[in-house]
Amino acid sequence: MEYENYGKIIGVIEDIVRGEDCCSQMISVQTENGPVNLIVAGDTQVIGNMKLRRGMRIAAFYDTNLATPAIYPPQYRATLVTSLRRGQNVVLQYFDRDLTAQDQSLRLNVGPKTTVTTANGQNYPCNPSNQVLLVYYTTTTFSIPPMTTPEKIIVMCPK
Repeated sequence: MEYENYGKIIGVIEDIVRGEDCCSQMISVQTENGPVNLIVAGDTQVIGNMKLRRGMRIAAFYDTNLATPAIYPPQYRATLVTSLRRGQNVVLQYFDRDLTAQDQSLRLNVGPKTTVTTANGQNYPCNPSNQVLLVYYTTTTFSIPPMTTPEKIIVMCPK
């Protein structure tokens, strides 16, 4: 998967209904910019394989290169969905050898309490640099680029 062209939606699930087939569902999410509908298909990666439910705060990533219908509320096909705690943020980016995001939006300081795993939950014993990472964090510095000590890093190992 190439992640450079992914958009992110953060919000709270308001409703879940069956999609066009029994393997998909339509999730209505309330974001700070208004409602968004997400299609969660059988091939959508849900981090932790958790059951999505109403009231859950989530971040969903979708491919901005895919055609989207010109409807309201906007509707996107989710590629990856993860749950978030209050105040928690997440970024999906390529991080270089210095653990700086490709777009210079964030720099990581991996601390002793930072959990580093693969997408299937296995321990990742190597340095996570030069990889696409899903990074969970709460606070950043005001420096350029902002720095954070992430709570959790998921290495999106190539398939």
